[in-house]
Order: sequence, then C-alpha cells, then structure tokens
Amino acid sequence: MRGVPADSSELNGMKDMRILGIDPGLRATGYGVVEFSDGKARIVEAGVIRTGEKQALEARLWEIYTGLRQIMEDTGPEEVVVESLYSNYRHPRTAILMGHARGVAYCVAAEQGINVQSYSATRIKKSLVGTGHATKDQMQRCIGASLGIARLPGPADVADALAVALCHVNVRQHQIAPSGRQRGSRD
Repeated sequence: MRGVPADSSELNGMKDMRILGIDPGLRATGYGVVEFSDGKARIVEAGVIRTGEKQALEARLWEIYTGLRQIMEDTGPEEVVVESLYSNYRHPRTAILMGHARGVAYCVAAEQGINVQSYSATRIKKSLVGTGHATKDQMQRCIGASLGIARLPGPADVADALAVALCHVNVRQHQIAPSGRQRGSRD
C-alpha cells in the first residue's frame, strides 16, 4: 500500500498525511482523498461508488466494499474519516441504510489496518465554516477555498466526503501542539 513517506515533517502542528473522507450511502458512497503537505490540503482523488437500486442488499454492500478497498489500496490513506450516523425521526430508514455503508467502510479500514475517525455533521460544518448550521453553498465555498479549487467535483456526495476529510485536517491541526501535547477532544 502506498502512503506518505515516513520522513514527513511536522507542519502547523500536523505531520504530512493522506486522509480518506467517506460520505456513506447505500445508493451512492462519496469519497475524497485529501493530502495535507507543506501546510496545504489538496485533492488526490475523489468520486462516487454507485450501486444499483434493484440489486440485493448483499450485492450493493459488496460493491461498496470492493470499491473502498480498491481506493484504499490505490491511494494509501493513513486515516479514514466518516460522518457520524444521524437519524431524523421522520426518516429512520435513511439512518439504517447509511449504517450499512458506514459499517462496510469501517470493515475495509480495519482490514487495511487504518484508523477510523467519525465526526457529526454539525462538527464538520463548524470546523469549516465556523457555524454548525452552515448552508450547502457556504460549505462548498469553504471546501473550494481550502483546496484551492474554483469548482467542486460533483455530485454532493463528493463534496460531503471532502468536507469530512478537511474537518479531520482542521481537528488534527488544532489538537496537536508543537510540543506534541494533545489539545481538546473529538466527537
């Protein structure tokens, strides 16, 4: 598996690293691999793993599994980040379906020996925009500015995956003091 060289330096309190952000979904699982180096974040690869709505659940989960496994093998992330499970009382089925895809992401990361972190949607928005109630437009502008791109790759699943990865970059930058002491706590 490829990765960031072992002799990477610490910049802005965070060593160079490659992070895979995942926006888990049963129909579409968005992913974005972000590399943090020289104090800047850049997109390595981003896209969507799509499954057929008429496929059996096990076939859809297998597609997500094989897709994420290939992405991890090809891009060599050092950490994987997914959005925390959230359930709206009006749509509990959505949380259950998202949970299946989320579980697959955890399993693939465990198989690859990669640490997984999870952040709530509110924490992700606050990390990027400064408020947990940011709009999609505000989020997209911040993601674009953070990655130095004018237009975000579509669809929204990709932008959401990149937001998760950038949130982790922000959290890591602010948790590790130059002396190596840990600051704050994660969700």
